[in-house]
Amino acid sequence: MPLLESGEMYLETILLLSEQKTRVRAIDISEYMGYSKPSVSRALGILKNDGYITVDADGSVKLTDSGLNVAKTIYERHTVLSEFFMKIGVDRDTAIKDGCKMEHIISKITIEKIKEHMKSFT
Repeated sequence: MPLLESGEMYLETILLLSEQKTRVRAIDISEYMGYSKPSVSRALGILKNDGYITVDADGSVKLTDSGLNVAKTIYERHTVLSEFFMKIGVDRDTAIKDGCKMEHIISKITIEKIKEHMKSFT
């Protein structure tokens, strides 16, 4: 089953939190995303069933290899798009918000072309 945008957002959040904390729990994800704990629990159950995450007995949420690959791809797209928008004059807040929206729908071809074009800015 294809991963929905919301699932990608959860994986990206888990990646970011795991870089800041030694242990990521559902409550951390809930607080970071501003979602209710039941909503987060439901989403984590789906991600676990689909093989994107594991949840240890102590409640620690970890990305599987496939979850990590998706999270890194989404985060890279977000970063590239945000940086590109700022380079062309979009203010930082708008660039980050737009990058977050577009990261889920942009094609591999287009993101690769943007990455190539970004080299001309340096």
